[in-house]
Amino acid sequence: MGDAVWADAVPNLLVGLREGLEGGLVVSILLAAVRRTAPGTTRQPTRPVWLGVLAALMLSLSFGAVLTFSDAELPSRAQDAFGGVLSVIAVVLVTAMIFWMRRTAGGLSGELTNRVDIARRVGAGALAATAFLAVGREGLETALFLWTAVHASGETVAPLIGAAIGVAIAVAVCWLLYRRAITLNLGVFFRRTAIVLIVIAGGVLAYGIGDLQEAMLVPGHAWIAFDITGSVGADSWWVSIIRGVTNLTPSMTWLQVIAYVLYIGIVLAIFLLTRPAPVREPEQQARRRTPAWLANEWTPVGAAVLVPVVAAGAFALLAHAPAATYVSQQVTITPQACGADFTSLQAGNRTFTVVNKSGHAGEVYFVRSSDGGVLGETEGMGPGTQQVVSVAVSTGSYTWKCQMSGLPAMASSAVRTIGGANVRFPRNFAVPPLDPIELGTAIRQYQTYVEGQLNTLSGQVGTLRQAIDSGDVAAAKAAWLPAQLTWERVGAAYDSFGDIAAAIDGSPDGLPAGVDDPAFTGLRRIEYGLWHGQPTAMLARYGTKLTADVAELRSKISTITAAPADMTIRAHEILEDAQRDHLSGNSDMGAGSGFAETMADVDGTRVVLTELAPLIEQRKPGLVSRVRSDLDVLAQALAATRHNGVWDNEKTAPIAERQRVNAAIGQELEDISPVPDLLEIGQS
Repeated sequence: MGDAVWADAVPNLLVGLREGLEGGLVVSILLAAVRRTAPGTTRQPTRPVWLGVLAALMLSLSFGAVLTFSDAELPSRAQDAFGGVLSVIAVVLVTAMIFWMRRTAGGLSGELTNRVDIARRVGAGALAATAFLAVGREGLETALFLWTAVHASGETVAPLIGAAIGVAIAVAVCWLLYRRAITLNLGVFFRRTAIVLIVIAGGVLAYGIGDLQEAMLVPGHAWIAFDITGSVGADSWWVSIIRGVTNLTPSMTWLQVIAYVLYIGIVLAIFLLTRPAPVREPEQQARRRTPAWLANEWTPVGAAVLVPVVAAGAFALLAHAPAATYVSQQVTITPQACGADFTSLQAGNRTFTVVNKSGHAGEVYFVRSSDGGVLGETEGMGPGTQQVVSVAVSTGSYTWKCQMSGLPAMASSAVRTIGGANVRFPRNFAVPPLDPIELGTAIRQYQTYVEGQLNTLSGQVGTLRQAIDSGDVAAAKAAWLPAQLTWERVGAAYDSFGDIAAAIDGSPDGLPAGVDDPAFTGLRRIEYGLWHGQPTAMLARYGTKLTADVAELRSKISTITAAPADMTIRAHEILEDAQRDHLSGNSDMGAGSGFAETMADVDGTRVVLTELAPLIEQRKPGLVSRVRSDLDVLAQALAATRHNGVWDNEKTAPIAERQRVNAAIGQELEDISPVPDLLEIGQS
């Protein structure tokens, strides 16, 4: 295993070892107590204990399956809320377990022996129930904590491997203890491992709060305490180890930091500075009467084994009742590659777990290689997160495309499917695919709109160039923003323009010399120069080139035909890019115009939505009006960031302003996200 894998595995190895040792000790003590019979009495069988253990394991596995299934079926914001709530619950349970084990470790044997003595008097069923209740709690805690650890790390295999190794070690230790081959100071072991577990739980709590903030259930999403994603490598070994052990991320809000520090400080102080009270088993328990049905071991244990499995299966059927079974596959995003582990693909219903280890936020698309049609995508993936993408794949060639903020666009290798072409589409894919001809009217209307915007841009660029040539910096700054906003309103057409688009409004990201690279030209290059005090004489050549590039684009626009797939995904991608680049400040070269540019993107989205509205309404009536309402709310939130004709800087604006904008754009993106699936283009 590599450094990153070990970093995710080791903390969960400790969890598996500790929880496994707790459960294993319970089983060992129960077995020893059962075998310890009084002289002249019949030796009790150990089968009820093992049946109780089996029932507890089935309950834990079923609980884990329900958690995983529930999360996979939820939309992204609901996944954040679900994960955040369960993370907080897991921390509460683990904290309670830490203090319970410290209090009972020394007297655990006597406590369980008393219970076994009571159970033996009642019957085998009570003995099995004792084992089930004693082991079941540890199993449920382990399932919940491991689920939250997988959710926080963005990695599935490594945490489970670590936990499995820890449980295996615990089983071996417990067997040796049972055979009296070794001795172990349980008090010291649980006290020392508890300190590390408190640190791990503190990270899970911080991550859970971040999920709740992403779901807009907890305020402070935009109140960033620190963000070092641009200065540290997310895949470097030391970052992987720190993150794997603590579950901390390179970017955290103030609320996450405060919760992490307070949790560790308070819980550690209580744990280290207080003494546990002794545990006494009430004598009255020996006199408790137990129902007669517990005398039969098969009734309670059979129910305990079968009920969780049946309940989990019923939950899966009632919650979704999918028409097709999905096969899971992981796709990993790093700073250097998009889906390097995407090397094979079988036709059929596929579920991809997209894991973002790039250290940057962005979007990831699963597309057909033949025409670029988008079959599935993630929504605003943050660094260190994972999302599930379920698609129905027929015979053909497919690739993953990654657009991560601060990184050049990346794509995986094209992979051709193996297997047959018979694909059963699930119910939520029951929308008939579009014929590209159906998009012809929308594309022609949009083409006319783009031509008009480029004509406006040409005049604005001329004004900007004239101000630069005359050496008037103030006038050049005033002329730059209108030109930039017009370009933003072009919206859906960017990818249709190829290299010309990069020349007009390219980013320095990925260029060898950054902002000083000769390939960095256009509006962003002029913005950088104007707001960083570079002489206008130096910027004149960029003004000249920008004028020529816009003129070239205008001359070719009649021959450039927008790809149908571009139209269907840009309805939501325009504002996804705005959220990723403008509102985060990643695209800012000095002007601080993120709010203004996002407002222009709202205008561009309205135009695309209008052109596609008839097709969308045919497939999902009411969606267009809901999205338009979302756009109105977002426009109002953005307008509130403008005072006396001056836009606030997206990085320094009041927190309340940023939160309103973030909440509004998040809701809009959530509501508009079904459009690519609704307007899926059929294969010819």
